[in-house]
Parts: sequence; structure tokens; C-alpha cells
Amino acid sequence: MAVDEEATMQPPLTALQVMQDAPVIPVIVLHDVAHAVPLARALVAGGIRMLEVTLRTPQALACMEAIARDVPGAIIGAGTVRSAADAQACAMAGARFVVSPGYTRSVGKACHDLGLALLPGVATGSEIMMAQEDGFTELKFFPAMQAGGIAMLKAWQGPFGDVKFCPTGGVTPQNAKEFLALSNVQCVGGSWLVPADAMAQGDWYRITALAREAVALRG
Repeated sequence: MAVDEEATMQPPLTALQVMQDAPVIPVIVLHDVAHAVPLARALVAGGIRMLEVTLRTPQALACMEAIARDVPGAIIGAGTVRSAADAQACAMAGARFVVSPGYTRSVGKACHDLGLALLPGVATGSEIMMAQEDGFTELKFFPAMQAGGIAMLKAWQGPFGDVKFCPTGGVTPQNAKEFLALSNVQCVGGSWLVPADAMAQGDWYRITALAREAVALRG
């Protein structure tokens, strides 16, 4: 499974570019390859280009490949990447950035070698320091609400003032603005942009509307 040569010639992204593109990175779980392209088109129409397709289903890689091939406005990311082999498979399927639930040096090295931007998952000060040692200063705070939420991010502003976060896990339309108001938060990750019932019904207009609302969160 591989994307075309033109897709592989695109310049590498930085993690900061991924985070600054829109206020929300959608966390996407796809069970049906037929949903991949219309979903991606609906999100792009609403102003969301950075799409995190998680490796939580057997169809995930095929979905990434379909979006990379057929939705030129989308930028494919891979979520739930836990190994160097995962990163390699996602790069072959067209991913240009990676989001991991935690951090290991083997994942960090693989993404560096593959030219993939990486948002490593962290939940403690020690994990932040390990990621920083390897050159990563844009990080995913996960699971955000369970690991301390807004209070934890405020506490980290002092010792880790040079780090930018994408909190994910328990972030909702109701609390997203409070997260985004923090100086050390560049964007948030959330699944509410891609409701399972909207995908099942093919309600792409609803998903475009949710994407537009998400873009408006950054006032």
C-alpha cells in the first residue's frame, strides 16, 4: 500500500504548523473505507485540513490512502501510533504527521527519519522532559481531563513555558474555548467533529457545520 509519487514529494510539515492550522484536530475513527473520502471533503469544506485518522480499526490505513489520493485539500495524520512499524505503515499510506498516545524514542526516531511531524503524548513532567531531550517541544497532553485538565496545563506554564500543547481526551465544544485561551495551548484534539451517527447516516453537511463551528473557536 503506497501513495503516489507526487504526494511523497510534498515538503515536510512541522508539528507547530499542524497545531496552528486550525483550533481543533479531529480525532477520527473509521470503520468503513467508503466513509473516508466524503468525511474528509466535509471537514475540509468546513475549514479543517489536518485530519487525524486513528489506527484503531483494521480499515484505518486504507482510509488514509483513499483520503491522500482523492482529497487534495486534506492533510492526513495518523493517530494511536505506538511503534516505528506503525509510523512506517502510516507514511506509506500518505500520512504527513503522527499523533501518539505516549512517547518512546523509537517512535520519535522513526518519525524523524520518515520526515513525519510528531505530536507525542505526555501526561507527566518526566514525559515532557524526555520528549524535550529528543527535540520535541509541541506535545499532545493526553488524556487531558483525566490527567489534570486546565489546572495541570496552568501548572506547567512555569517549568515548561517553552512547550506548546494539544490537549486531547475529554475536550468538548463546551470546554474547548477554555483550553484554547491558555498561552501554552495551540489547539485541541476532539472527536465531536465526526459523530458516529452523522457518518452512519452520510450527514456530511452536519460535519461541515461542526467543522465551521470548530474553526470559529479561535476568535
